[in-house]
Amino acid sequence: MQFLLFASRQLARLCLLVAGLALLALMSVTILDVLLRMVFRLSGGALNWSVTGSVELVRYLLMFSLLAAMAASVERSQVVVEAFSHGLSPLIKERLGGLFLFGFVVLGAVMAVGLWQEAGIAAQRGQVTQDLRIPMGPIYQFGAVLCALLALRSLLHGVLGAFFATEGGGVHHE
Repeated sequence: MQFLLFASRQLARLCLLVAGLALLALMSVTILDVLLRMVFRLSGGALNWSVTGSVELVRYLLMFSLLAAMAASVERSQVVVEAFSHGLSPLIKERLGGLFLFGFVVLGAVMAVGLWQEAGIAAQRGQVTQDLRIPMGPIYQFGAVLCALLALRSLLHGVLGAFFATEGGGVHHE
């Protein structure tokens, strides 16, 4: 079990790195685009600089950052509604949380399969993004990998929470 927890932590770190880099790139593109538009306005249109495909870049970087962040924080991202769980013991809350994570397993798996299939279709048809002409296949594949990581980490923490929770409300680490 310790190895699984270690592996999960390493995957979470990788996902956080991906999310952080994607978010940093997203913010850089946005700031650069705003600054270049300001230069355009201040120059009266003489300096027509712009970030080509900025909307496209932001769209896919946002998708990567959200999917990676979801995969990284799946075990601690549940909202507990106190009205329903107020009288329950920490053990039961932990087990219910573990069972709830199985829904994320299904969600992540369905999204991963769907994106992987879309990647194959995009590759066959030669689909590219509208402005930058980037092939869509690798974009969908990367999204599918992030969704698969969401499913994998949800499965791991769902099993740990549902079947290995201790009376103190945590997972028993042997």
